Amino acid sequence: MANEDLSTNTTPKSNDLRNRIFFTVFILCIYRLGTFVPIAGIDPYALQEMMASTQKGLLGMFNVFSGGAVNRMAIFALGIMPYISSSIIVQLLTGVSDYFKNLKEQGELGRKKITQITRYGTVLIAALQGYGVSVGLENAGNLVISPGIYFKIMTTISLVAGTTFLMWLGEQITSRGIGNGISLIIFSGIVAEIPRALASTFELGRTGALSPVMIIGIFVLIILTVMFIVFVERAMRKILINYPKRQMGNKIYGGQSSHLPLKINTAGVIPAIFASALLLLPITFANFGLSESEFFLSISSLFSQGKPLYMLLYASGIIFFSFFYTSIVFNPKETAENLRKYGGYVPGIRPGERTAEFIETVLTRLTTIGASYLTLVCLMPEFLIAKYPIPFYLGGTSVLIVVVVAMDTVSQVQTRLMSSQYESLIKKAKFSK
Repeated sequence: MANEDLSTNTTPKSNDLRNRIFFTVFILCIYRLGTFVPIAGIDPYALQEMMASTQKGLLGMFNVFSGGAVNRMAIFALGIMPYISSSIIVQLLTGVSDYFKNLKEQGELGRKKITQITRYGTVLIAALQGYGVSVGLENAGNLVISPGIYFKIMTTISLVAGTTFLMWLGEQITSRGIGNGISLIIFSGIVAEIPRALASTFELGRTGALSPVMIIGIFVLIILTVMFIVFVERAMRKILINYPKRQMGNKIYGGQSSHLPLKINTAGVIPAIFASALLLLPITFANFGLSESEFFLSISSLFSQGKPLYMLLYASGIIFFSFFYTSIVFNPKETAENLRKYGGYVPGIRPGERTAEFIETVLTRLTTIGASYLTLVCLMPEFLIAKYPIPFYLGGTSVLIVVVVAMDTVSQVQTRLMSSQYESLIKKAKFSK
């Protein structure tokens, strides 16, 4: 009887985790199916020829983040990037606008309002990009079967609907599944296209475009990159926190020590995604033929792997968002104030403002290291991609996103499992009494 009660108590928690995992997989399958639903009115053979000749530069990166939907010009061709772009704008406004600052301070109600504004921004950006893509497709030659205003309207509506649906899918994963929905959508798109990228790489080796030594070197570099990412993502700086002894009645409490863990890369994979999103904004004009002027053609040529402008803007974006996002997710003043309230202090540092300054100094140094690490991982492989016909899916940014998102998702699963086991132990202890 006791065992039956115990099993009854522990089953719902394990069922919840299993259901969340199944739900996440189900949603990601829906996303993958959507990447194969083409926009109406486009000649697939002409599209294939155009895409085969324009995989370098930002278009190749765009195709990576859309899970191959750009190659097929599917309804998900814009991917989740309009949502990310909208999130960037809203978060920047949160840092400079009093209105958004007040919303942030309003708690759950303010958060819902910010989410709503982000959604509206997503639709607006998707509409602008969708219209640009429709015009560009018409100007790209014989891609469109029946060009005209009807094609533009239907293409824009299809792309906006696709991005809006993706945004909704991501939110469903975050609330009802496991992991961050938006990151997992990008993750699944990259992973799904990796087998094709590997096959393409081996085919290049067979035809002699890549030597066997180069192919082995590429995979060794990928393995080393993965190991390096795992090492840095797990690394942290622990700040010693002491608690004074307190006497309450006949008992003495406190006198214990703990640590304040600070990750080297507090921002995670967000800076790489945000920087990529900003670089992808002009792709509507640069790579889909919206303008055939020499000016736009020259600008487009600058946004290819190994070019100084591309590397400079990408590195600057990663560094900026590393510091910006870290400042959003971690507040040294708030942390120092919480420590002071509970009697905690850093040895040799005065509680309050001095502790906040100390934590901020340590955090700034760690963020500098983290930003440098992200820049190195994301940009160094791009030189190889620029020089050799290596698929984008094997680039540094792709590897970084796959590894970090996988680690974060596994960490969430482990946390839920530990929580379930802890509750089970508590129930066993209560039952034994």
